[in-house]
Amino acid sequence: EVETTGAVLASETDTEVVAHVITSYLDGGDDPQTATSKTLKRLQGAFSLGILFADNPDLMIAARRGTPLAIGFGEGEMFIGSDALALAPLTRQIMYLEDGDWAVITGAGATVFDEADAEITRPVRKTEVSGEAVGKGGYDHFMLKEIYEQPQVIGDTLHSYVNPATRQVGLPDMDIDLSSVSKVTIIACGTSYYAGLVAKYWIESHARVPVEVDVASEFRYRAAAMPGNGLALFISQSGETLDTLAALRYARGEGQKILSIVNVPESTIARESDAVLQTYAGPEVGVASTKAMTTQLTVLACLTIALGRAKDSIDHDREASLVGALAEVPARAADVLNHDEHLRELAKEISDARDVLYLGRGVSYPVALEGALKLKEISYIHAEGYAAGEMKHGPIALIDDGVPVIVIAPKDELFEKTASNMQEVIARGGRVIFISDTDGAAVLGKLAAGVVALPVVDAFVTPILNMIPVQLLAYHTAVLKGTDVDQPRNLAKSVTVE
Repeated sequence: EVETTGAVLASETDTEVVAHVITSYLDGGDDPQTATSKTLKRLQGAFSLGILFADNPDLMIAARRGTPLAIGFGEGEMFIGSDALALAPLTRQIMYLEDGDWAVITGAGATVFDEADAEITRPVRKTEVSGEAVGKGGYDHFMLKEIYEQPQVIGDTLHSYVNPATRQVGLPDMDIDLSSVSKVTIIACGTSYYAGLVAKYWIESHARVPVEVDVASEFRYRAAAMPGNGLALFISQSGETLDTLAALRYARGEGQKILSIVNVPESTIARESDAVLQTYAGPEVGVASTKAMTTQLTVLACLTIALGRAKDSIDHDREASLVGALAEVPARAADVLNHDEHLRELAKEISDARDVLYLGRGVSYPVALEGALKLKEISYIHAEGYAAGEMKHGPIALIDDGVPVIVIAPKDELFEKTASNMQEVIARGGRVIFISDTDGAAVLGKLAAGVVALPVVDAFVTPILNMIPVQLLAYHTAVLKGTDVDQPRNLAKSVTVE
């Protein structure tokens, strides 16, 4: 249509069409605001737009549909960006546009309109994110800095949900009756999905509530039947993941109570939830999530305890025991970081591999999945995570001396079964890197090509600690291969399109 008017498209980008349509209305005598309004009504799909006008240098128009957009307020200057993190170096005064909003922005401020062109007011909030928080702090990469921040941010998150004196969990007041929850449906993408898988083990075993975990991009299209008194739990670092947001809106339509776990309390997912549990990870710049994952697990552990107490599945003594185990995690996480140099050496075992397998059982299975995801994300090595018990159902055919196998097996009630799988791998020439605790390493460490012996902790918290060595192993492998660790090819920090 645009080309029939004589316009010449200079790119293959569909956004260029928007500029041509606005220009056609301007040429017809409309002012910039009217031209933009008419154009927006003709657009289909998801977009965030920042529109500048050559003849009006003090004017910018911003519009969003489906994808996030925020306006930053400075001193005599204005900014637009995807979220508070993007705007942090410039301002801490942020206005989030709602879906369908568009805004006329000048140096003096912003006037916001909804999809029907009615002028509306959106609140301006002071964000907790500061520009100082998004530097590398002397580390070579943001990812390494964020890995090393985990003891602190796990502690910060626990401080918000746990009373160490009484050894009790205290969630914020929320319009959700946990005692009446009949089922929990956890919906997320990527790393957050794997955090949800850990939570499934925790909630079902400790709170005795059935849990279903879904990938948001699949859940939103399968017309899921959802029960009465159901709790839909959405996990997202950014709070802007488009598929997760679409799934949230579906679940709300099905009568579910909506609880979200996000790192950005001003985000769209947070604003559309009945209640929010914030992770206190601080800004996470590296595309491959690290500290956001472990703080999500920390919040999920607290939610598990609170749900178990509400359901009378966890008594006071058991709550005190689990909270005590959680309280040790920040210090034990710092201990795990002492293995950094050793993990750098172990990375040499896998940096030249074409394929790597990760194995785990129980709560260690999602750790295996996350370890494989981290490795493929930033090193570009093909990696897969498997439940250890599935080895004989196909993956064992891949084992030879050219395929390193990472086995995650703390000495818990499933240790002996995973040990058997590990011995099967070794018998077929596989090179095993064994991630366990000191008790497990004492039993099987001599059989492996490499061993990481972590502190012995309560089995409840092992998934949180075991995430750290798989993060470091992926990081050092990527550094050895010379890839762009913080911004891997083809990936974005927040996926705001389908």
